[in-house]
Amino acid sequence: MTVTVTGLVLQPHDAAGMQQVREDLLDVYRDAYADKIANPFFAEGRFWERLEAYAARYGFELVTGHLHGRLVGYALGYTLPAKSAWWSGLLNEVDPELLVEDGRRTFALNYIMVRQAFRRIGIAEALHDALMGDRLESRATLLVLAENVAAFSAYQKWGWHRIGQLKPFDDAPTYEALVLDLTRPAERRLA
Repeated sequence: MTVTVTGLVLQPHDAAGMQQVREDLLDVYRDAYADKIANPFFAEGRFWERLEAYAARYGFELVTGHLHGRLVGYALGYTLPAKSAWWSGLLNEVDPELLVEDGRRTFALNYIMVRQAFRRIGIAEALHDALMGDRLESRATLLVLAENVAAFSAYQKWGWHRIGQLKPFDDAPTYEALVLDLTRPAERRLA
């Protein structure tokens, strides 16, 4: 399903392009995470360190969304490398086959964020669709806070399925780990 938000301009970026829009990305982050930014894990500097690490990975892509010339949101991720440590923080038992990474199998959707004033009008879904639409991987994964009910519900509506809980770093919160089958057309995933 392709979502259209009138006037929304989507633009893909690579790692170099991410650096060029750094201040705008950070401005959106400060707005989107205003309620969490005092927590050291969500601090702006720590966030940017994570982004730079993601941008150095194979398959990195960033999609920005502008309305009337203003950055209102973005989505980004990269392809998990072979033998990735992504799943090492999983807190429950799952089929071991789900955890095998070969460097081509899984796209990690690290962030979708939208400024608070522009939420619930389809921007997140448009960013999601733009980033996920032409992926070569067979599946995708993401982490979402369980208390973020709006995001969790949206991901389920878009075809994502929960596989368990994951704590990616010692000082990180516990997230819900979701996966999306990319081998099925989006229209069938949503059915």
